[in-house]
Amino acid sequence: MMNVMAKTTEVSAKARRRRFSVAEKTRILREADACAGQAGAVTALLRREGLYSSHLTAWRRQRELGQFGPTPRKRGPVATPPDPRDKQISELQRTVRTLEARADRAERIIELQKKVSELLGIPLPDPESEPRR
Repeated sequence: MMNVMAKTTEVSAKARRRRFSVAEKTRILREADACAGQAGAVTALLRREGLYSSHLTAWRRQRELGQFGPTPRKRGPVATPPDPRDKQISELQRTVRTLEARADRAERIIELQKKVSELLGIPLPDPESEPRR
């Protein structure tokens, strides 16, 4: 019997897109440009790096357009700065909720005081006959 060693391959649960830094792209493009006169050299480079020819095409276009800057452009919609009125509105809403909770608590305490005074037989003054402050 032939002893065959099994090659272990690590496969992640979820595929992740490869990201290339500007330095990596520049290095690979330099190597590809240096291989231009040699037959099969660019293909060998692409195979060794695990790339497609479309990568080189896109990277060359980016280089020509000057998009190989120090920081890559972020994808997605541009974030708009928050409106200062939104912060003020949220603070006012929080204040209203706090004051409503305090008023509700005060009303419950007053109701409890009324019930206690009824149980103890203590007469309460009529609120409409009291002078307003």
